[in-house]
Amino acid sequence: MAENAEKTANSRMKLSETLAELFAGIAAAGLLFQTTIVWLVKDRLSYSVGLWIGVFLAAALAWHMQRGIESALALGEGGAQKAMRTQSLIRYAAVVLILGVLMCTEAANPLSAFLGVMTLKVAAYLQPVTHKVISKLRR
Repeated sequence: MAENAEKTANSRMKLSETLAELFAGIAAAGLLFQTTIVWLVKDRLSYSVGLWIGVFLAAALAWHMQRGIESALALGEGGAQKAMRTQSLIRYAAVVLILGVLMCTEAANPLSAFLGVMTLKVAAYLQPVTHKVISKLRR
């Protein structure tokens, strides 16, 4: 029993390291998109605000995903599938809601906000590279 608790603690630490690496990748992709694309758009303020709303949303989605995985690990197979489906729908609804609000209010550019959300995908693909870089910096 103590062995299972230790494995769970180690898996949580591993997820936390992965989450930190995702956050670093999200921030790096956001900075890259900010410094390059901002010069190609007419309304730079709207683009920038939308991008960073999307980047912060991407970080929140990654955090929510980690919490959902942690809670699903404690459930049985059927319960875990249902919980993960529910958590996924919550994340999807949050993205649709925020992008919808941006489209209706024109407070920021919804396309750049979507680009900001996509930094989560960029960070996920670059996570092995991010892991190597962070590991070298820790030494």
